[in-house]
Amino acid sequence: MTNGDMLNLLFAFENKLNGFILSLLQGWVLPKIPPWARTVAIIAAVLFLSVVLPLMASWNQLLLLLALIPVAGAGLALIQLPPLGLIGLIITALIVPSPSLPGGFNFAVLLLIALIGLWLLEMIVVQRKLELLPSRTVWPLLALIFVATLSFGVGQIPWFTFARAAPLDAQIGGLFIFILAPGAFLLTAHLIRELRWLEWLTWVFLALGGLFVAGWVTPGLGSITGRLFQLGATSNSMFWTWLVALAFSQALFNGKLHPGWRAALGGLVVLTLYVAYVLNNGWKSGYLPPMVSIAVIIGVRSWRLGLLMAVMGILPAMFLSSEAVATEDYSYGTRLDAWIIILEMVKTNPLLGFGPANYYWYTPLFPIRGWAVRFNSHNQYLDIIAQTGILGLACVVWFAWEVGWLGWQLKDRVPSGFAQAYVYGALGGLVGMLASGILVDWFLPFVYNIGLSGFRGSMLAWIFLGGLMSLEQMYRREA
Repeated sequence: MTNGDMLNLLFAFENKLNGFILSLLQGWVLPKIPPWARTVAIIAAVLFLSVVLPLMASWNQLLLLLALIPVAGAGLALIQLPPLGLIGLIITALIVPSPSLPGGFNFAVLLLIALIGLWLLEMIVVQRKLELLPSRTVWPLLALIFVATLSFGVGQIPWFTFARAAPLDAQIGGLFIFILAPGAFLLTAHLIRELRWLEWLTWVFLALGGLFVAGWVTPGLGSITGRLFQLGATSNSMFWTWLVALAFSQALFNGKLHPGWRAALGGLVVLTLYVAYVLNNGWKSGYLPPMVSIAVIIGVRSWRLGLLMAVMGILPAMFLSSEAVATEDYSYGTRLDAWIIILEMVKTNPLLGFGPANYYWYTPLFPIRGWAVRFNSHNQYLDIIAQTGILGLACVVWFAWEVGWLGWQLKDRVPSGFAQAYVYGALGGLVGMLASGILVDWFLPFVYNIGLSGFRGSMLAWIFLGGLMSLEQMYRREA
């Protein structure tokens, strides 16, 4: 077949596809889209076709544009049913591959940015006001974004004469992480207004997580799941922590769930811990934070049972902690040295730090064990201080307190079943998330560690914590 024949087939396929999409848009999508959204889409399409398209020089780029047409149609449909976007975000974060994009951006991060943009645009154009739902959890997040932005500005100051700051794209990527994490929380809280959507979000995540874990122990399935699931999501402790926390709480406390499904969720918890501890070579970030989550869920439900478990768990905890330190004695020693050096560095600007990503480029001025090399803190909290100072860490601690207090109040206000089990799971996930920050894991990834690729997993924590604020608004309206 000649190139001309292939082009004719391509154009014929394009005409059929365009006809199908046009009929779909006219018959179902467009009648449900608000007029303001249609206007914005038309203006964007005209600008794209008149400015960007003429600059495209290859058929590959034109084919890529053709492939994006169904994606654009799906985006228009999300305007009418926004919670679907969050479910799509979970799926994209876990299994959708992405080409190498500048600054470490990937499709999951870009989809999150698009969803936040559509949400803000809807408030500006339709509601004609930027107004967030009333909740005490909002203020520390807005403060964190403000402080991170100030730190980004401060980061342009040459703090050390003999070292340059990080490249601007790395600084912008670091700033995006401090913006997108609160954005994921607020997006979930504002888009999910019915309990069924929170249920769908949870079950989709647990189903995908169960498929991934099953791939570790099922012959033949692992070769599929190994290629399907994205390393940036599954190598992050947030994936394992929230998988265990949500599955355990639903299995234990959701009395409205069929006993068979509760048993299956309990099996998922056991299998996940087995994979993390045994098959994954004792990966500490994979089993320690989830075990902390389980302990918190039980303790919050019953302080007596929690106290008994704490006493009985002293010896196992001592064994696990000593084993964790013994297997990586040199690693923990170098991390301790890194912590001391970074705390010494931060004395230069303790309030706002050095700005996103910058301290990594300053570390060669402070040799570690005689080596003048670049290194990161390997500790979430020191990392926050080094980038955004004491003020940034204060905002994170403030948020953790507020969302924890919210969950503590909700556990007795929401009805039994899924909602109450979700609250317990979110409280366990919150503490597990905070515990993971002490290890070599991140709920606010560092650009020069797991970066925006690892944000695929980190965004899970912020999305499911946003579900607490969503429940707060649901049952506040009912009250």
